[in-house]
Amino acid sequence: MMIGAVPALLALAFLVTALLYASVGFGGGSTYSALLALSGLDYRLLPLVSLACNIVVVTGGSIRFARAGLTPWKKALVIVALGAPASFLGGLTPIKEATFLTLLGASLVLTSLFMLVPVREDAKGAATRFARWMPLAAAPLGYFAGLVGIGGGVFLSPLLHLARWHEARGIAATASLFILVNSLFGLAGQMVKNGPDLFGQAIGAALPLLIAVVIGGQVGSLMATRVLPPHWIRWLTALLVLVVGVRLLVGV
Repeated sequence: MMIGAVPALLALAFLVTALLYASVGFGGGSTYSALLALSGLDYRLLPLVSLACNIVVVTGGSIRFARAGLTPWKKALVIVALGAPASFLGGLTPIKEATFLTLLGASLVLTSLFMLVPVREDAKGAATRFARWMPLAAAPLGYFAGLVGIGGGVFLSPLLHLARWHEARGIAATASLFILVNSLFGLAGQMVKNGPDLFGQAIGAALPLLIAVVIGGQVGSLMATRVLPPHWIRWLTALLVLVVGVRLLVGV
């Protein structure tokens, strides 16, 4: 894809991705990066655009969770505080194009598998013995998020569910906050590494894509779960992510 020219089909793909991810409480950063990589954009720009799109998509959800009193602040802030500095360091880390694309493709395949982990909205079982150790996952997930240009919530959320760390809506709120803060810190790291000029170039080229994810994110968070059952949307999203991830790995 040439800088300054965003095909309508790519903008549509971003809109659909944002809609699907927002409907299940995530940002979609890894899929944005993969779509941009397949379009031929300079790989150094991918995390910058993807993290900016992540921030746009999850900000509204994080605010809604907070206003509804669903965010377990005391527990969530511990996880966020451990993940954010690591995300900044990940954004600072130099990485070769082949390594970046391989990690990105692998993260998409893992994302699709993690999305298939069953989530019971009515689960009220006692926390497992692993729940207290869940914050330790925040740092490695944060570092990987900053390195590849994702939020990391799609990996954190299933772990919290499996450990019964909190009730389902509290986990969704925590994952949304984790994605938002990691994306901000990861973007800061990427900007320090690549310089503000490259960031300005990336955002200028991606303005239509940012508009697309604003629309998709709002529609996804407000309407999608009322049209299809949540588990159907998770399966559709997992299928989309798997196809894109495999396509990216095949091309590396």
